[in-house]
Amino acid sequence: MRPLKLYIISFLLLLVTVLQAQNASAPKYEYRAVWLTTIENLDWPKSLVKSKEDVERQQKELCVILDSLHELNINTVLLQTRVRGDVIYPSSIEPFSHVLTGVEGKSPGYDPLAFAIEECHKRGMQLHAWLVTLPLGKDEHIKRQGKQALSRKRKELCTHYKGAWYMEPGNPGTAEYIVELVEEIVSKYDVDGIHLDYVRYPDRTNGYPDSALYRKYSKRMSLADWRRSNITAIVELVYKSVKAKKPWVRVSSAPLGKYDDLTRYSSLGWDAYNAVYQEAQKWMKDGVMDALFPMLYFNGNNFYPFVLDWCENSYGRHIVPGVGIYRLSPQYGGWDEIEIERQFRTSRGAGSAGVALFRAAHVLGNAGGARNVVVDVYNEKALVPPMPWWGTEPAMPQISVAARDEDGISLEWGKVFADDNFPAVRYNVYGALGDTVDISNVQNMLVHSLADTLFRWDCRSLATLTVAVTAVNACGVESGPVMVTFTGKTQLADVVELPASRSWGQRIEVVDMSGRRIYYGKYSRKVDMRGVPHGCYILNVYNRHGSRISTQRVFH
Repeated sequence: MRPLKLYIISFLLLLVTVLQAQNASAPKYEYRAVWLTTIENLDWPKSLVKSKEDVERQQKELCVILDSLHELNINTVLLQTRVRGDVIYPSSIEPFSHVLTGVEGKSPGYDPLAFAIEECHKRGMQLHAWLVTLPLGKDEHIKRQGKQALSRKRKELCTHYKGAWYMEPGNPGTAEYIVELVEEIVSKYDVDGIHLDYVRYPDRTNGYPDSALYRKYSKRMSLADWRRSNITAIVELVYKSVKAKKPWVRVSSAPLGKYDDLTRYSSLGWDAYNAVYQEAQKWMKDGVMDALFPMLYFNGNNFYPFVLDWCENSYGRHIVPGVGIYRLSPQYGGWDEIEIERQFRTSRGAGSAGVALFRAAHVLGNAGGARNVVVDVYNEKALVPPMPWWGTEPAMPQISVAARDEDGISLEWGKVFADDNFPAVRYNVYGALGDTVDISNVQNMLVHSLADTLFRWDCRSLATLTVAVTAVNACGVESGPVMVTFTGKTQLADVVELPASRSWGQRIEVVDMSGRRIYYGKYSRKVDMRGVPHGCYILNVYNRHGSRISTQRVFH
């Protein structure tokens, strides 16, 4: 039991937190994640590939799901990629899962993971490969796998316990095997994240048969500490391996929803630290995890004190509470919609980096009003939070073309190059009425994650408009904005009028957006732009000492 921090939660404090979150504007950065399960064909795929014609049907089914999630402003898909000792992509290590074709080890005739990544990226969503790390399946599943089963190929890495097989955390070879799988995915695919699930000992380990390994490897640690060190060793090795190959790929895990007993609230014997040996908060402190998705599928005092505990112990990394939206279904508890909405709002108010919803079919099926809650809370889009601990801020883009016509605005800028260790940057574009734009307000975002270096805003407004462009690296770290203000159409003329000169204004210079000087001469209230192509220009004023004392953009 740990010291009291801020775990005392009164109804009044909770109410204040919820109301503050409700009244606050939608955050610009927030994980809106959904677990998309493949095991037992729960979410996808519902149709199996039995013939070539079935491939398109299975792919279309996924596209419908992704379209629906995109409409709900979901920005992160956690796709179950390793199921139970089998996978949904062509692997040189493990067989194809039967969830694709109905037959273990049989190829569906396409690469489902590559297809899912491409389709998520088309919609501006991230895809994180979700790996069930240690469970290999019940006896009947292992029998179905036959000679392909890991328990037959690498029996020394496996343990049989209560009618099921698991990879053995106490064998150092297990961590190495998991890293092989992760490296295969990270090397072959443009995944945005690796998400470790069930990176823990089996539930309720009384009688778990690891005494021989404990005697061999424990180095006089207690059994509990040794088991925790085994799980942590897997996490550390995976993290370091991923970051050595692609540091922008996010590494996360889904620990149990309660980390440990709190001073005033018991975990009821079901927590990450003691029950399944996950020292997950230490992973954050040691910097071997980018995000945690604790599975907080509870309500009342089994949710609120514990979500605060996670957020208070984030160590600057991302805490993304797993919300059991399935609980709204009458089949799984029939919770009232207000409970889930309160969990959304409280998590946001507590400083979480967003939430993850379990699971996709319950969201899209609207059981118990689940979809309605998501629509209410996610009424604006949001970006996946950046990882500033890995990516440095990129340079600001430099505008080369800025033009306005009757139908809208066109912008073009030079490519911003990333560090050698990172892929090319993307771009965000913002727009607003007036002579400035607040890029922290997500409502001003016109487009995000743009690969091109040109943008067209079909905006017929005659008012003064400002557009801002930022560069974003692969870790989500955004540069400062470069802004272009287009004056209202009533002010457009061949002669640009300036305020009356003060004694300090001696010279004036007009340059185009590429830095070429168009005019340089004595200060005048009227600058004749006839004969100059229409577009955006920079107007600089210099004092008698030759120092630039003001600059502004004008549209002619």
